[in-house]
Amino acid sequence: MAKLRITQIRSGIGGTHNQRATLRTLGLRKINASTVREDRPEVRGMIRTVTHLVRVEEVDS
Repeated sequence: MAKLRITQIRSGIGGTHNQRATLRTLGLRKINASTVREDRPEVRGMIRTVTHLVRVEEVDS
């Protein structure tokens, strides 16, 4: 299964409570922090919620 590298590029301070919670759920706490997650529908939905705050790259497994 493909993996995604999710990097936070903007602060979540101005966002809604839901957006800040989504960043925490993805494991992102600071700008330029990144995590690697499996490409699943649940993760894609979370990324869609904070698409303006993160950068997503596909990583070879």
